[in-house]
Amino acid sequence: MKNKSVITKKSLAFLEKYLNNASPTGYEWEGQKIWMNYLKPYVDEFITDSYGSAVGVINPKSNYKVVIEGHADEISWYVNYISDKGLISVIRNGGSDHQIAPSKVVNIHTKKGIVKGVFGWPAIHTRSFTKEEPPKLENIFIDVGCKKKKDVEKLGVHVGCVITYPDEFHVLNKDNFVCRALDNRIGGFMIAEVARLLHENKKKLPFGLYITNSVQEEIGLRGAEMITQTIKPNVAIVTDVTHDTTTPMIDQKKQGSCELNKGPVITYAPAVQQKLRELVIKAAKENKIPFQRAASSRYTGTDTDAFAYSNGGVPSALISLPLRYMHTTVEMVHKNDVENVIKMIYHSILKIKKGDDFSYFS
Repeated sequence: MKNKSVITKKSLAFLEKYLNNASPTGYEWEGQKIWMNYLKPYVDEFITDSYGSAVGVINPKSNYKVVIEGHADEISWYVNYISDKGLISVIRNGGSDHQIAPSKVVNIHTKKGIVKGVFGWPAIHTRSFTKEEPPKLENIFIDVGCKKKKDVEKLGVHVGCVITYPDEFHVLNKDNFVCRALDNRIGGFMIAEVARLLHENKKKLPFGLYITNSVQEEIGLRGAEMITQTIKPNVAIVTDVTHDTTTPMIDQKKQGSCELNKGPVITYAPAVQQKLRELVIKAAKENKIPFQRAASSRYTGTDTDAFAYSNGGVPSALISLPLRYMHTTVEMVHKNDVENVIKMIYHSILKIKKGDDFSYFS
């Protein structure tokens, strides 16, 4: 498997379907159903919770539990106010970027179905160049083609409706995957591929493996906080995206050095258990998987933090996928990095021994 392509036509078709489906924070369940349906042949059973996190389990009877995890939700907006003239003001659901909103088409999710709208913006001819306002939460708005509030409401739109972008998956220059919501449904894809490889390569694990797709990461790691209490794992390997820092306007002295097609990123941080991290590095080196390093001060900002500090402390590691243009509709990752994250997680879990507590004192 060292030099063999990991991603198949079938798995790529799953990725496209999974990404194109909207799964905003708090509304992840339809995406979870797609994910579980793909994962079903490779696991023994599923665990789900009342907020939508989903876990595929291999060897559920084992009392030693290893988690591999990604998060299922994408950033979005909420309808916050409808003016008398039928224009909609919004608030964030996660870290939605107000600067990319103007001129974007949106889907407003209602009980009657999708209502199309656009983030309007004053024409360049009408703006003052000496007093030009940038897009901000207070001045962006959605137009659904109605002139009155009551006409908007007749469409089924009300305060609290969630809003997503319709932008879909495509491949740029053969090897670059582009889509909204790569953060972090690409993580759910990668851990599902690990399960597929274990099944196809007939690997028998000496422990229970919990392939975990958590909800509500974008608003504070909430799904992981919940599901780790349900699973009570002994070890956790988390995957999420991280910033490619080679594009304009990014200060590498502050953000570190990270580049697409240079390999997964292994993080150094207080939440990352050092012996587990060294196991991951050893697995990468033994299997000639390229990797990059990153340091995080205080916290990683990923579900790693939720797992690490749960249940009295769970040895946790973070393997990140380099990504450009995070929280935009044109997030970009390189196919080689995706495959190498899959390989890194796969070979790392094969090195974990049942009963290992990764203690610094043993």
